[in-house]
Amino acid sequence: MLYIIKKKFFLHHNSERGGRMENKQLNEIIKESYPSLSPGQKKVAEYIKAHLDEGALHTAYQIGKKAGVSETTVIRLAYALGFSGFSGLQEKIRIDWLADKHASMFDDTASNDVVEQSSIFESVIAREKNVLNQLLSQLNQNDFWEAVDKITNADVVYIASFGSSYAAGYWLYYALRQFRANVYISNPNGFIPEDVQDLSEDSIVVIFSYPRFRTETLTLMNMVKRQKVKTIAITNRQLSPVGPLADITLTTEEKVENGHNSIASVISLLEMILAGIQTRDHVHISVRQRKLEQLYSNQNLFIE
Repeated sequence: MLYIIKKKFFLHHNSERGGRMENKQLNEIIKESYPSLSPGQKKVAEYIKAHLDEGALHTAYQIGKKAGVSETTVIRLAYALGFSGFSGLQEKIRIDWLADKHASMFDDTASNDVVEQSSIFESVIAREKNVLNQLLSQLNQNDFWEAVDKITNADVVYIASFGSSYAAGYWLYYALRQFRANVYISNPNGFIPEDVQDLSEDSIVVIFSYPRFRTETLTLMNMVKRQKVKTIAITNRQLSPVGPLADITLTTEEKVENGHNSIASVISLLEMILAGIQTRDHVHISVRQRKLEQLYSNQNLFIE
């Protein structure tokens, strides 16, 4: 569901061709193009078919390394299959991967107990779908792209997230560190004034604020505004405590009345922000990610 939101938001201009591809499984697209692919592209295609989960999550560099080819070969495969780039190919991989997982979850051969459990899953998914659809309809694209540009161009990005909001804030912090330098985060219980005293008009503070709203968010907001630091609020509604105070306010559940704050909607919004940053600064991000992958390899940091 996270990627359906991105898919709708970043729709390809070539709608006729895109519509035909949307109706096909990736396996079918690969099968049709396979005879014309280069040997290296065929290796990547075979690898992706066998490892949809990795293809849905890994970078072009990581996939190329796994398949034994270069990052460029992975990107060229995307073009050869008719996508606008690697991000388009990965979007299709994610859609097919999630469809496969959903199909296996609701197998008709399940026992009565599993069917009963599945109804719980379906109700949760239906609720999240409602929230995500609302997120798409309420999103102000001008505010969105302004937020993307401010995060991309800031000298320092400081992420403030306290209490239950900390999980989403840390997710953004970790992902954003893959894209750029000088990204910092508060701790779950508050912030240290020394951490924000050197922020300037060229910096950006991203403040997460969800019920029950923490007083630290207002304290921090007032402090950085006195320093003329720009702020982005990520919150559930425009009129939340920090919403009217921020320079840009992005909301996730403006008109949803279910007494539940969806982490899926927050992560979906962050996914869109990251996708936007990638479109704005893809050259520098690609260079940084290659350096990071080399560092990870040298440090033997990951099992795979």
